[in-house]
Amino acid sequence: MMLPMRHIIGIDEVGRGCLAGPVLVAALVLPHKIQLQRKSLPKLRDSKKLSAIQRRLWFDFVKKHPKISFATSRVLPQSIDKINISASANRAASRAFAKLTTNNRSLITKAKTYLDGGLYLNSKILTANRSTLNARTLVRGDEKINAIKLASIVAKVTRDKYMTKLHKRYPKYGFDAHKGYGTLRHRQAIRKHGSSEVHRKSFCNNIRVV
Repeated sequence: MMLPMRHIIGIDEVGRGCLAGPVLVAALVLPHKIQLQRKSLPKLRDSKKLSAIQRRLWFDFVKKHPKISFATSRVLPQSIDKINISASANRAASRAFAKLTTNNRSLITKAKTYLDGGLYLNSKILTANRSTLNARTLVRGDEKINAIKLASIVAKVTRDKYMTKLHKRYPKYGFDAHKGYGTLRHRQAIRKHGSSEVHRKSFCNNIRVV
């Protein structure tokens, strides 16, 4: 007899296309029928469709909610250059999922796991816990599954905070503004100053230093 699903796990990443900084993945678990509508909160959307203020409101809500848990993991530029961005994102996804399930094993015994398109869990992780047998990758999952939407927000807010810290160490690149993405300002800074140790060398090969 099939047991009822009690929790939903959403997994999403941010920073896949950046020239600098890590790729970061969040894994988040929600009770199946949790009520997320609040007058004080904006409509729940994928992080890319929310403003920084709106993302912060949702992030604070998630952190304070007693029935929502999450874990994050990041893979740094040096590893991205060695194993490529897809493998790095999947590594971070597997690590974030492992953290979440280790801390919440009793909660997710009958969980359904959804990953946003392009993300997959390591096969060893899949067999480590029976709940992972329900893992499924969804194209545009961040538009369909609330747990993925919230995971995308957690990932974005966490990574943006990290990139703002990096800006203090490398102010000439403007990480506080573009968070490592390949904006004109960022590319111009790389041409002028060269790349730093937090840049992905394999992503910056075509940017010539002046």
